[in-house]
Amino acid sequence: MATAACAAVACSNPSDQIKPEAERMALEAVQSGDLPQLSFAAESHDFGTINEGDVVETEFRFTNTGKAPLIISSAQGSCGCTVPEYPNAPVAPGEEGVIRVSFNSEGKQNLQNKTVTLTTNAVPSTKVLTITANVTPKSKK
Repeated sequence: MATAACAAVACSNPSDQIKPEAERMALEAVQSGDLPQLSFAAESHDFGTINEGDVVETEFRFTNTGKAPLIISSAQGSCGCTVPEYPNAPVAPGEEGVIRVSFNSEGKQNLQNKTVTLTTNAVPSTKVLTITANVTPKSKK
């Protein structure tokens, strides 16, 4: 039986035992008490009234006001019409960054509320940004 256990350990993938760099940095920051902190100038944006089919964009500016590098591991739009772009490199303490969000109003009508959920190594680890627009429907011909 001990041979089977040894064989199972020997056959495991060594990369499964290595934590991703972002996770390792986050763990070190938590252990030291020096955490990153995500501070936004604004967490919502209203595009106002736009026409169906318009593609509009906005930027959410933020600062890492914490004491450790901020890592954004993902940014997910609430639907395929909302596409975020975020920095892939760590954001140093005191540095600024930008989350760009585009919204494609094709097939959308009237009041639209969409979100972008960020996953980071800050505490709390998720942050939700919101965009809204009042979409004027295309005229029916």
